[in-house]
Amino acid sequence: MDENYEKNRRVWNERAERGELYATPALAREFENPLAVVDQCGWLGGDVRGKRLLCLAAGGGRHSVLFASAGAVVTVVDISARMLELDRQAARDRGLQVCIIESSMDSMPQLAEASFDIVVQPVSTCYVPDVRAVYQEVARVLAAGGIYVSQHKQPASLQAELFPTGRGYLVAELYDRKAPLPVAPANQLHRESGASEFLHRWEDLIGGMCAAGFVIEDLQEPRYCQGDAERGSPGHRACFLPPF
Repeated sequence: MDENYEKNRRVWNERAERGELYATPALAREFENPLAVVDQCGWLGGDVRGKRLLCLAAGGGRHSVLFASAGAVVTVVDISARMLELDRQAARDRGLQVCIIESSMDSMPQLAEASFDIVVQPVSTCYVPDVRAVYQEVARVLAAGGIYVSQHKQPASLQAELFPTGRGYLVAELYDRKAPLPVAPANQLHRESGASEFLHRWEDLIGGMCAAGFVIEDLQEPRYCQGDAERGSPGHRACFLPPF
């Protein structure tokens, strides 16, 4: 793996050790109705019992144990050993069975073809330079007729400055940028400080999915806009730029 992968592994190991955002296990109250927490759009049909489910790039002790609590047969893949340790501990505490694999989302030789009915991937494709390689791996391990639920950072959001100037947020990065984005500073919620992140064009995010053999059934954007939010806050920024 190149330096960008190793940098992201280190950043997420450190975030897990500090218990930062997206690196903390599921809360006790979330197990009261676990599927509603991890499938808020209802795309999985309300029942995952017995389904072979891959939580892709989803370490942190959250997705894996909530899906397992809902009755799925769960495997979680992540590049960060520390994030996966949170899954291991959370599963142990709840008496759940979760298969844990340390690997990158764009190369999973440990997994057999057509070995999953569902693949769920929270926001993470920004950490790899080639999102199409991720789609090819997901298509390989997903059984025919399976479901892939994937979240992405909006390219325009990654192009724009983190903080407002004048009336809005300046577009500062090329849409065709191939190199990693400049490292984000600390103390902001839009990006993960210190990580290597890549901007992907819509033709790769959506067109690449089609090229890998998927049929797109739905697409949703969270509406986080807060008209009275403080300038520069996530709620203010979401009035101008959809985050995911």
